[in-house]
Amino acid sequence: MLKYILKRLLSLIPVMLIISIVIFMIINLMPGDPVSAYLGMGSKTTVEQQEQMRSKLGLDESKPVQYWNWLKRTVTGDFGTSLKHRKPVKDVIGKFIWNTFYLNLLAMIFAFMIAIPVGIKSAVKKYGLFDNFWTVFSLTGVSMPSFFFALLLIFFVAIPSNGLLPLNGMRTPILSAMGYESKLHEILDVLRHMILPVIVLTIMDLASLVRYVRNAVIDVINQDYIRTARSKGLKEKVVIYRHAFRNALLPIVTLLGMYIPSLFGGAIILETVFLWPGIGNTLYTSILDRDYSMLMAANVFYALLTVAGNLLADVSYALVDPRIRVK
Repeated sequence: MLKYILKRLLSLIPVMLIISIVIFMIINLMPGDPVSAYLGMGSKTTVEQQEQMRSKLGLDESKPVQYWNWLKRTVTGDFGTSLKHRKPVKDVIGKFIWNTFYLNLLAMIFAFMIAIPVGIKSAVKKYGLFDNFWTVFSLTGVSMPSFFFALLLIFFVAIPSNGLLPLNGMRTPILSAMGYESKLHEILDVLRHMILPVIVLTIMDLASLVRYVRNAVIDVINQDYIRTARSKGLKEKVVIYRHAFRNALLPIVTLLGMYIPSLFGGAIILETVFLWPGIGNTLYTSILDRDYSMLMAANVFYALLTVAGNLLADVSYALVDPRIRVK
């Protein structure tokens, strides 16, 4: 197992290099000038001053040289300086990414807690009223854009609540400015602001998870060993939860491994709708401001999380199913 993990980790090096090159090329194909975005609209700087700024940022070099300089800095832990925030990229990412992490973590926990029992019951009562309801729910949830559902919640739930459920932001501005009475008071205020975006994320995740768990359990309960267990007189709960569900965990673990990168990945549209100060909203403004250093660091980080999630899913196979051996 250890040898397999080391081999996979070493194989990530050329993969990440290729991914970083592709990301660098795509970002540099974006229209617009980062220097103009940095100086802002209506800037009275001269052409000479703009060229000096371009030279200072290293944008006067050829594209291969720019990439090589970025790679050397990145290896040493220097991800450059954000043009918009006027501070190191790692400080900007470190400030906003945890806001996104807490949001996605809560949504993922709620989604799995609901999807697993619902998916199992839907598989056992296949084509029944319960299963049909969740089938319609899943199809609706997958088809409906997250921003549309978010707007429905704002209009029909948040606005009628008369301020009980905040419409946007992460903290109440007046409380944040005046200072909270205690840390607990601040935590409760943040949790109150998280209710609407967490509901949207949970439903979006739940729509696909329920069908995934249901199909995984159906594939297992149709196997011969399940029929044998039933013929021995075992209780249905024992057959389903001890025999069927354990073997159905394999595809579910795969899905869980793929969900891990999304914990840090920003829901750009959703965070923009709710004005949540997460990495998704930050990336959106970085695209508008041509903040190349920010975009490069964030996209490479997400790519690394994705391949790490794949590795984690592969290793989890052997832990869930002892029949599988990785070499």
